[in-house]
Formats: sequence, C-alpha cells, structure tokens
Amino acid sequence: MDPIADFLTSIRNGYLAKKEEVTIKSSRLRLGLGQILVRSGYLKAIEKIEGQPAVLKLTLHYLPDGSPVLTHIQKISKPGVRRYAGVSEIPPALSGAGITIISTSAGLLSDKEARAKHLGGEVICQLW
Repeated sequence: MDPIADFLTSIRNGYLAKKEEVTIKSSRLRLGLGQILVRSGYLKAIEKIEGQPAVLKLTLHYLPDGSPVLTHIQKISKPGVRRYAGVSEIPPALSGAGITIISTSAGLLSDKEARAKHLGGEVICQLW
C-alpha cells in the first residue's frame, strides 16, 4: 500500500464525483500534503478530526463555473522507483503553473519553497 497514492486518488475521485468534502485516514504525511495543497489553493481547507481512528476532512475547491481547480495529479516517486532531485534539478510542473511536491530534510515542501530554501529531495508528485 502506498499512502501517498491513496491520498491523491481520494482527492482525484472526490473531484470526479463532484463532492464537496472527502474524508481519509489521518497521518502526518497526509496532513503535510494537504496543508501544501491548501496553501497552493488546490483545496479550500483541511481539518483533522480526532477519534478512533483519526481522519482528515478535505474540503475540495471548485471554480465559479463548477469545474475543479485541480485537474491533473501525477505521482512521480513510487515505492519501487524513488526519484530524487537536487535543488537545480527540481522539475517544474506545467512550466511553473502547477506545483511539484518535494520531500526534503525540512519536511514536505512545494517546488518554490524548496528552491527558496536551497533544498533538494525526493520528488513526490506534480499537480495542476
């Protein structure tokens, strides 16, 4: 099982089904990914709901015409083949219009944040 792929697939399926909210099992990794997506404007909000087990409630973001803000999700690093990039080699998503999420020594960062901090790491996914 790949928790990142499950997280991204839940978001993709939520947008395809035109849902307002999606709930998934909580973890620090998923919470970090969700926070990056909120900062980037691809999700409206993320809320951790305590309980047994703890879950994350993701509020999806749509444009005024009803189309989803997030149209493409591509997983780059997979459990069988890890992809790493130095700060100068971080691939831009959609020529800079999207975001690339990097796992660095400072935690999960978007490509712009990683370049600003001069950090490379594992390339997790690209979204636009």
